[in-house]
Amino acid sequence: MIFGDTPLEQAEGAVLAHSLRLDKRSLKKGRVLEGHDIAVLREAGYASVIAARLEDGDVAEDAAADRLATAIAGDGTTVSAAFTGRANLYAETAGVVLYDPLRLDAFNLVDEAITLALVPPYQAVEEGQMIGTLKIISFAVSGDRVMLTEEIGRREQPMVSLRPYAPTRVGLVQSRLPGTKDSVLDSTFEVTRSRLHPMHSEICHEVRCDHVTDTLAKAIDETMNKGARLVLVSGASAVVDRRDVVPSAIEQAGGVVEHFGMPVDPGNLMLIGRIGDVPIVGLPGCARSPKLNGFDWVLQRLIAGVPVGRAEIGRMGPGGLLKDIPTRPMPRSRRRPGIGETAPARAPRIGALILAAGQSRRMGKENKLLAQVDGKPMVRHVADAVAASKATSTTVVLGHEADAVRAALADLKLSYAYNPDYAEGLSTSLKAGLAAVGDDVDGVIVCLGDMPRIGTATIDRMIAAFDPVEGRSIVVPTRRGKRGNPVLFAKRFFEEMGGVSGDVGARHLIGNHEDIAVEIEVDDESVLTDVDTPEALARIRESGR
Repeated sequence: MIFGDTPLEQAEGAVLAHSLRLDKRSLKKGRVLEGHDIAVLREAGYASVIAARLEDGDVAEDAAADRLATAIAGDGTTVSAAFTGRANLYAETAGVVLYDPLRLDAFNLVDEAITLALVPPYQAVEEGQMIGTLKIISFAVSGDRVMLTEEIGRREQPMVSLRPYAPTRVGLVQSRLPGTKDSVLDSTFEVTRSRLHPMHSEICHEVRCDHVTDTLAKAIDETMNKGARLVLVSGASAVVDRRDVVPSAIEQAGGVVEHFGMPVDPGNLMLIGRIGDVPIVGLPGCARSPKLNGFDWVLQRLIAGVPVGRAEIGRMGPGGLLKDIPTRPMPRSRRRPGIGETAPARAPRIGALILAAGQSRRMGKENKLLAQVDGKPMVRHVADAVAASKATSTTVVLGHEADAVRAALADLKLSYAYNPDYAEGLSTSLKAGLAAVGDDVDGVIVCLGDMPRIGTATIDRMIAAFDPVEGRSIVVPTRRGKRGNPVLFAKRFFEEMGGVSGDVGARHLIGNHEDIAVEIEVDDESVLTDVDTPEALARIRESGR
């Protein structure tokens, strides 16, 4: 890759290194310069720009990130489309993240331009949580280095996988001594149930008995007879030796004690055994508390079906000091982070709005949204593309001939909003859609129902580019520098979008907020192709694209 001051005569196809704000338009960092960009720069008085030019064998940052992210992503993970050389990995469901740290080191040591950051191994994650980010530091990287890193990431199986929680029937045995209060046992039951709930598991049977070996052994046997596939034993007195009451009860019930103690604090005095293929866990005293402790690490692995034995527990020391770490999130809690805490990163929740309420006045008598294009209604093309995308929900705004439009989309999983004021223009449909999209989204991508060539890949690229933290709160696609549709807006703009009036949308917000808007250049005309007239409909039918 050649990097540096580049004469405009050599700049076409080069990657702009720094954003430039010109009188006519702005050119953002990372833009691949085209002929019209060169003309604008020359008119603005530039003779050269700082840019990167790819050489033979180089792989552009997004292409490299896509390849490497695909190579490392194993079962239970999903990957975002790359943007500015970054591709993120997300959890498909709640579970435990698995990878070999030594393999990760080898991956990151191939080239300084190739970086992969992951959550700690065996980290418990929620559905949709970000578990890793792959970033290509420079605008391009050597193809040989990409191939080598790709091989490390793929090997016999992809580097990173997620083991989902398997719903498990859990037995809880609690022992008591004279003076033990029922309220303590009740609290332990509730705390344990709260731990299990995010892992799709439940307490199927509870026994409370005296803290005596014989009665504890019978209680363990009883829970197994009730179908428990994991037994938790909360002793009235902490286990202090392998010959103490709880381990003796496990052995008397026909089991073996596999390991006592763990290099995690709180949680040192944890014991794990087995009766047949059913794990038996002697709980440390800290398990009565909802705060994160070593028992959580063991419980998460057990319910995910990840082996937990002497060797695995013995390797829990790195990061095992859990005391007095206010920033550590509790994996079973969905509470809002407190002061000094951060919530786990996750994929953005982007709702999609399909505006399909208009009267098609320029089309004549025919409702253009129902016009056949390649064998199906025009609006169906848009809905199919959105439904296959990473948008978390899709709301269709209906108005003119609402029943007919809805019938064309009948078998898709969609939500609908009705706009009684559709005759007053596009802004009324936008308001109706925003009111229906819900509060649980981070942004909305506004799609027009008359753009049948919009593809899922374009929508996903826009969602991947969306990142308000990095200053990308509005995402707009372009073709040869001309802005098109759909447009993605962060939730912060909903109130302002709801204030528009007449037959206009919210595109003016792009100009008002250029500093936090990002353009996505696409390689076809789909983002510029809407169908407003019979002539436009005839052209799109004839072209087949």
